[in-house]
Amino acid sequence: MITQNPTQTPKKIALINGPNLHLLGKREPEIYGYTTLKDIEDRLINKSREHHIELICFQSNHEGAIVDFISEQGLLSNKPIDAVIINPAAHTHTSVAIRDALAALNKPFIEVHLSNIHAREPFRSHSYFSDKAVGVICGLGDSGYDMALDWFIKNL
Repeated sequence: MITQNPTQTPKKIALINGPNLHLLGKREPEIYGYTTLKDIEDRLINKSREHHIELICFQSNHEGAIVDFISEQGLLSNKPIDAVIINPAAHTHTSVAIRDALAALNKPFIEVHLSNIHAREPFRSHSYFSDKAVGVICGLGDSGYDMALDWFIKNL
């Protein structure tokens, strides 16, 4: 078991999932797999606890709700999050508002996609987030979330 310096404040990471990701395991499993969002969240929460990290999970189909969540966990919080793992889903290709919220947060984030967005429809290859992210993981299924968390465990 990893021990933490008692004077060190536990880290907080937000796991943010965008539109339709609440349907994982049911929606187009040939593209997105059979693992549910709850399965992913539970797995990452357990791994985070092992490393004394608080993982705060959030999913919304609504752009404004995601913007509000980022603000509430960031600049408007007395104990802001330290990092973000985000799968913006369809908002990847459309949301300047979420991009601006992440920029205002000014914390590292990793962009995750279950499918390879560059091997799909041409409109999916543009991301409003990738140039600001510390990393982008796409096309590796739900293991991309684990890779993002592993990076933060080593680098926060």
